Amino acid sequence: MDYTKVLPLLHTAIEHKATDIHLVVDRPPIYRIHGVLIKSDLPPLKSEDIRNLISNMMTTTQYKTFLETQDADLSYIGVKDFNFRVNAHVEKGRPAANIRILPTIIPTAQELGIPAIIEKLARKRKGFIIISGSAGSGKTTTMNYMVDLINKERPFKIVMIEDPIEYVHESKKSLIIQREVGTNTQSFASALKHALRQDPDVVVIGEIRDAESISMALTAAETGHLVLTTMHAPDTAESINRILDVYPPGKQNQIRTQLAENLIGIIGQVLIPLQEKEGRVLATEILIPTLSIRNIIRRGALLEIRGQMVTGEEEMYTMEQCLTGMIKNGIITRDYAKEFTKFPNYL
Repeated sequence: MDYTKVLPLLHTAIEHKATDIHLVVDRPPIYRIHGVLIKSDLPPLKSEDIRNLISNMMTTTQYKTFLETQDADLSYIGVKDFNFRVNAHVEKGRPAANIRILPTIIPTAQELGIPAIIEKLARKRKGFIIISGSAGSGKTTTMNYMVDLINKERPFKIVMIEDPIEYVHESKKSLIIQREVGTNTQSFASALKHALRQDPDVVVIGEIRDAESISMALTAAETGHLVLTTMHAPDTAESINRILDVYPPGKQNQIRTQLAENLIGIIGQVLIPLQEKEGRVLATEILIPTLSIRNIIRRGALLEIRGQMVTGEEEMYTMEQCLTGMIKNGIITRDYAKEFTKFPNYL
């Protein structure tokens, strides 16, 4: 393969149904397919091959930044029906990269395996919604499915702040503004500050990472907006812990109060290999703040949340309840389920 050209590499990965391409010197391109790393049969990469590939996906400014900082995140558009999220970096003094492959056509709820409660949350008018999970668990896909649902159904203004932009949305019933951190705005916090002056109905934050962006997201929900975001956290209750841990002890009471008043749902998710065929299935857990859970959040007694979720009130359920149902229906194996749960004894 001619490594001076990007498109053949991308087309080959798409043909193999890869979700990621890993580029490392002295190794052939490595694909992630159904969650597993698989070495391609292409020639090993040299340093100049990777430099050529990443420079051809970057603007002159982006490549200059990469050379200065040795890190770069960007989006690349070059193949019909697909976008690409690129992370370029340096390892052992040599260039390397990861390319995430993102279909531009958002699958249906049935194709994604999204439960009805997620659509119900997307139809709320205001409040704070978190989608949590590990890297590669489909958080961004779920978030963009919810945005697409709103876009199809409601005459809202949706402001999206992302790093980088992964799905490009065409305005339908809604008016969608997409801003990329580093390209269209300096930071999540800066973009959030200005977003609230742009008359939005919905604010979408690619990921909340620091105290300033979390505080602004909560303020946006508090002032009557619907706020969607993602977070790296192993489960729904831990998402609340992660938010609180960002703040010093003296500020946590205020944040607990804001969360208790404005949180309307946390969606936890993982992708698990299927039992009898290739592919993965979405497993979820849902936390809906009932009056009891809001009081638990205010008190900071977060270990009590799981007990409330098990009751199934307000369409809530735990990951273990979801996985148990999948095991009974022959969708996944018990062994795989144990790998993806913190509480295997509850299966």
